[in-house]
Amino acid sequence: MYASTVPMDSSKLVLLLSFSYILLHQPSLTAAQPNFNNYNCNYNNTGNYTTNSTYQRNLNSLLSSLASDTQIDYGFYNLSVGEFPDRVNAIALCRGDVAVDVCRSCVNDSTHKILEVCPNKMEAFGVYELCMIRYSNRSIFGVVNEEPYIYRANRKNVLDVTLFNQALQTLFARLQAKAASGNSLKKFATGNQSAGVETVYAIVQCTPDLSKGQCSSCLLDVFRMIPNCCDGNVQGKIGVRLIRPSCNLRWEIGPFFNGTLEILPSPPPPQISSPTSLPAPAQDEIESAESLQFAFSTIRDATEDFSEKNKLGQGGFGAVYKGALPSGQEIAVKRLSKDSGQGDLEFKNEVLLVARLQHRNLVRLLGFCLQGIERLLIYEFVPNASLDHFIFDPIKRVHLNWERRYKIIGGIARGLLYLHEDSRLRIIHRDLKASNILLDEEMNPKISDFGMARLFVVDQTQGNTSRIVGTYGYMAPEYAMQGHFSVKSDVFSFGVLVLEIVTGKKNSFRNGNDIEHLLSHAWRNWREGTAQDMIDPVLSSGSATEMLRCIHIGLLCVQENVAERPTMASVVLMLSSSSLTLQIPSQPAFFMNSSTYQSDLSSSMEHNSRVTESSLSESVAIPLSKNEVSITELYPR
Repeated sequence: MYASTVPMDSSKLVLLLSFSYILLHQPSLTAAQPNFNNYNCNYNNTGNYTTNSTYQRNLNSLLSSLASDTQIDYGFYNLSVGEFPDRVNAIALCRGDVAVDVCRSCVNDSTHKILEVCPNKMEAFGVYELCMIRYSNRSIFGVVNEEPYIYRANRKNVLDVTLFNQALQTLFARLQAKAASGNSLKKFATGNQSAGVETVYAIVQCTPDLSKGQCSSCLLDVFRMIPNCCDGNVQGKIGVRLIRPSCNLRWEIGPFFNGTLEILPSPPPPQISSPTSLPAPAQDEIESAESLQFAFSTIRDATEDFSEKNKLGQGGFGAVYKGALPSGQEIAVKRLSKDSGQGDLEFKNEVLLVARLQHRNLVRLLGFCLQGIERLLIYEFVPNASLDHFIFDPIKRVHLNWERRYKIIGGIARGLLYLHEDSRLRIIHRDLKASNILLDEEMNPKISDFGMARLFVVDQTQGNTSRIVGTYGYMAPEYAMQGHFSVKSDVFSFGVLVLEIVTGKKNSFRNGNDIEHLLSHAWRNWREGTAQDMIDPVLSSGSATEMLRCIHIGLLCVQENVAERPTMASVVLMLSSSSLTLQIPSQPAFFMNSSTYQSDLSSSMEHNSRVTESSLSESVAIPLSKNEVSITELYPR
């Protein structure tokens, strides 16, 4: 480039420097990159596979198939090889504007590079400039995966942060809607928007296996993280890439993608603006709710008109049916027991909030259906039923060795922590129990029925009673007796659940001719130094230290004093750090001897005939104070 002696105004100089930067840093669209821009190995701590193992053979076969596939010309590859526990799932995705040959070359390179940078890892995620690849032993199709989170940013700042943010917001809202409306082959959009002397160019993209609502929600999550993510390194920068496994966003101040460009006018200046905050996209969120709505006829056909043979069970909020959509996707449909007492608009808003709670240890809400007084919730189908079908079954319990049980305990803890502290809203589950913990094909736990109470008025329950349904044995004393509940009520229920998982006993069980309460049983054995006698006899192998530590944690969670119970954040830390010293627990709530408990149980059984000797953990109606039913704190994260 020749130096110029002609004076140049500042705006032209900025444009020239910007385009010079783009020319110097723009990757070629005709050749794949030799090295990953970013990669992450074993991001969920799933461990390593051994050399020459079945998993390695499946992985090599899968990557070879991806690299040699010449039938796909739309840039999205998804494939699974093998059977559990050696099943490998993989996704490769090219940027939506690259040519077919460039895409295939990039994917081919990625299949080789991922093994080089992540040797012997059970899962890995690698990102090139024009494509990315991901494989895992977990289910990843049709799931919004938030981790790992990768970003890249240019260090240079835009000229006017407020004006640029306003332009980016307007552009993103348009691209988000366009990409989410894509089909099962491509969910991708590009565009540009004037921001004064600068112009912002952007692309957004989702993996096409996501639904419209999932894609929209994933992109919105990424966009809303801009002000606070990455140690403040992306706010107001001239070029940024924000990448999640399921969706990504990129912007620059010059063109970097293929396609026709049209410079759109600057949006009107905001009435209130701040150079340090990025306004959320201005869009009607009810439109997002509409994208989650299923036609009643679709769900009726999927469940064969809610046939009895497809009925999976009956919960406190209604019956659950298995179904299959026309695409072949299996679903679970919860048919709410009666009208929720809300109008359609309010119900849609509530569903939208719950649907945006995405975590690997929560059952995913796919959508809803409204017709007359019918209210249906459509969830992902989780194949291995619920936890109670395993730990309380004399035959199936052997399938849950200690390694799996410990993994289940940790997964439930992380799911609850997300609901309590890390999600947009602080959700109190209120009915955590073994039958509300579903197990996927890899026996990973998924909490179900979270946020359900948001969909009902305060005095709603199944049937016509004006009392909220709880489950005897799991409820904290302050909830059962006074109607007070908080995150610590969930901690109590979690403690009961941990003790059930370790011992293989229900929270009330037969001990000879007596019926004994598990908390009393656990407390006596712990105080007498015989806690090891409580461990499920089928757990002949595994870490006895971990089992005893879990009993200790369980007892900390069920202490009668609410303030003494740990938070779920503390519980997760206790489970992950064996060096952390645990406090001495105090006596649990509901501590009683066998005869006292049997008398109390008899009274309870008279109150609700559904509680039987063979099923002592069924739901019983407990009167609650209407002044103390704040289930969710309505403020964003």
